[in-house]
Amino acid sequence: MSDWERSSTVRVVPPAHPRRLAKVPFVELADGRLQGVVSSGSDIERVYVSSVAAGSFTFACSTNNNRPCGGARGYFCNHIRALIGEAVLQYGAERVGRYMRVEAAESGYEPSATLLLTQMSAARPAQGDSAAAAPVFSRFLRHLAYLELAPTTAPLPEMQWFPPTRAVA
Repeated sequence: MSDWERSSTVRVVPPAHPRRLAKVPFVELADGRLQGVVSSGSDIERVYVSSVAAGSFTFACSTNNNRPCGGARGYFCNHIRALIGEAVLQYGAERVGRYMRVEAAESGYEPSATLLLTQMSAARPAQGDSAAAAPVFSRFLRHLAYLELAPTTAPLPEMQWFPPTRAVA
């Protein structure tokens, strides 16, 4: 059995560049979307859950209470723009472009957040529903709960997805 098979930890990919967590505290490439939580620019107690679907670039933006974003009226709002920018910082422009199925290589320019945003906007994406907001916000809250835990090497019960295969002596 190799070392990685005996290991109980998951390899964490370091961010491509340092991020500003105050503006976009949570960003992920999951469920066929770029999605995350973005802080409001006007109210410190409000956050928006934003998402862009891979391929079609259908977007949604609403508060964590499912109130629609006032800036998302047929085009990407500032929350989605910030989300794309932070995703590029976290994962790198090439990885985000591949995941989102943006044809950045055909443009002849080096992939960047601006290029990805321009090409996604040029597709004139439709505004979708915010049905994904609840699970995204729930995952964000779960990540926050892990930050409050004291550092330990002991296993966390909710992180033990597989039953033990043998008894420990």
